[in-house]
Amino acid sequence: MKRWYLYPFSLGYHFVTSIRNVMYDWGISKSTKFKTPIINVGNLSVGGSGKSPMVMYLAELLSKNYRTGVLSRGYGRLTKGYGITNYDSNYKTVGDEAMQLFERFKNRFVIGVSEERVPGAKKMIDDMDLDVLILDDAYQHRKIKAGFNILMTDYNDPYFKDFVLPAGDLRESRSGAARAQIIMVSKCPEDLTEENKQYYISRIKPQHYQKVFFSSIGYDENVYSRDKFLPDNNLSYYDILLITGIANPKPLINHLAKFSQRVKHLKFKDHHNFTDQDIKNIVAEYKKLGEYKIILTTEKDYVRLKTFDYLRDLVYYWPINVNIDKREDFNNTVLSYVEKNR
Repeated sequence: MKRWYLYPFSLGYHFVTSIRNVMYDWGISKSTKFKTPIINVGNLSVGGSGKSPMVMYLAELLSKNYRTGVLSRGYGRLTKGYGITNYDSNYKTVGDEAMQLFERFKNRFVIGVSEERVPGAKKMIDDMDLDVLILDDAYQHRKIKAGFNILMTDYNDPYFKDFVLPAGDLRESRSGAARAQIIMVSKCPEDLTEENKQYYISRIKPQHYQKVFFSSIGYDENVYSRDKFLPDNNLSYYDILLITGIANPKPLINHLAKFSQRVKHLKFKDHHNFTDQDIKNIVAEYKKLGEYKIILTTEKDYVRLKTFDYLRDLVYYWPINVNIDKREDFNNTVLSYVEKNR
């Protein structure tokens, strides 16, 4: 147990969330179902569990054959309401996650934001004539009845070892996993053994309609700035100022350690809105480094940091992808759902 002294409060939280779920399960609370296939990517816990890379993977996969949309809440933006990401957008108008998707894929698929998921999904599907819609982080948003749920759980912090808030980090009880068609164990080590896979499957105890997959984070062979790139094996020549504003920077830190030990890490909270004072502190730390130095960040943080003039030509980002074990089976499962429900 993570915070055992808060366990009495968890009992109350568990009761409230359980009643809420029962009301949706029994149809007392309204859940809107759409004719268009909807895939929901989410988790049971707070914090990062690899949702963003999975959303990117699905959108890239589906957009090859279907008119695809991604709808997120637009967390951290300074605007409200429904909007579509375009070349005039920035992280302040649509949020960093939507902007990250647009920066990488441009117009390969439609990227929308709306804190009200039901009207946002309806408008996006109708206006953009979508074949399939991906919901980002809406597992607990039960006003929409997604046809297909992908539940992400971190290999290093799986939901079956966690507890409900505030004693643990679960947004709802472990039984919420039953709503998923796929349970994806994310951020696995590259040398994951079959024995470890079987252990996780035995703890997850999938239902007959559920499949369990395992995935790891794959880093690009280059880091990129606005108009340059640098092979990862050249990082050893530089002093590196690492800037992160994500929920869990440990995988990035561990990967970077393979290339350089000369790293100064400045950690900010997830979706941090960088201020002018933050930038002054970053610049001050950067100037303390040696002659050969770079600022390195995540792809999500880059869409925020590049808006500051001084950093625009200094900061590099490291793109990530998701590597899925039994990828073909995973792809076929997702594509089969979309094709059967169009």
